[in-house]
Amino acid sequence: MNAKQENTLAVSLVIYQHVLATSLSLPLEMLFAGEAFARRYDKSAIKLTTQLLAQNNQEVTSRAGIRFLPDISLDNSPDKMTVPNIILLPSLWRNPRPVLKKHPILIQWLKYCWQQGSTIIAVGTGVCFVAESGLLDGHSATTHWHYVEQFKRDYPQVELKPDFFITQSDRIYCAASLNALADIIVHIISQTYGRAAAQNVERNFSHEIRKPYEEQRYLEGAVDRHADELVAQIQFWLRTNLNSEISLTQLAKQFGLSQRSFSRRFKSATGRRATEYWQQLRIEAAKDLLASSNLSIQEIAYHVGYQDQGHLTRLFKQKLALTPTNYRAMVRKKLFSQGE
Repeated sequence: MNAKQENTLAVSLVIYQHVLATSLSLPLEMLFAGEAFARRYDKSAIKLTTQLLAQNNQEVTSRAGIRFLPDISLDNSPDKMTVPNIILLPSLWRNPRPVLKKHPILIQWLKYCWQQGSTIIAVGTGVCFVAESGLLDGHSATTHWHYVEQFKRDYPQVELKPDFFITQSDRIYCAASLNALADIIVHIISQTYGRAAAQNVERNFSHEIRKPYEEQRYLEGAVDRHADELVAQIQFWLRTNLNSEISLTQLAKQFGLSQRSFSRRFKSATGRRATEYWQQLRIEAAKDLLASSNLSIQEIAYHVGYQDQGHLTRLFKQKLALTPTNYRAMVRKKLFSQGE
């Protein structure tokens, strides 16, 4: 596209009534932080340009009463406008149906831009705009948990993945929450400005330990290194619910499987028992927290699903031949001796 050839990344953020303001401001601030970091070390780094876009040039008011004025509108000949590299569709605070009905031109413009090569990122109920365009028919998507059942009824042709916070279908990204949107933006920054810029943004905007984008998404056409999609969904659930007190028997029931079938399919697909897999996930998460946070050992044990600090200590001794305290001292010595 022209914008990319001119060494720019053009991002259009769509605005409409009852928009959730943070789903506009957060990605904007993160993107500009990524650009600033990259250009500090390389003045030829891609230049970021952004604009607020609306179907018409009227003022838009968010749920919080924050007012937005569009930089550009689709009132006149939208097909003649410059096609952006990225289009971001923020979430709505209310039922999106009334707003959708008022935006037929915007919905057609989305389809046109997609055909011209734009990447589309939608969060929460903003995903409905993409679904209305037909671009998600036969493809995967996710949305805010509160809207899942209505979404299924309104868009039966879309392969909704409500157990995933992020889905990616080629150039369409869907996020179920604001945190998931932040993870997509970090991924975009990494692709555009490099991993160092992405890590810098991550450190400055997200104090908690986050999972990498690749570990959270449902990537259409790919599964978790095996062909059993249901087991892949179970693995995702296990990765994102480390502190859950649910038993594996209850989890099997939640996914419509008997305990015997669950155990057999999981071992067949992954080569490991589910209990071993979940335990290893918890140990790896604990290692990350020990290296990157100042949480106490008891707090870390709780975060990864163990009520008893002693249980975590026994597992560390068994698997690593170290206590959690010794592991923290060892890894931090390595981290801080290397420098930036």
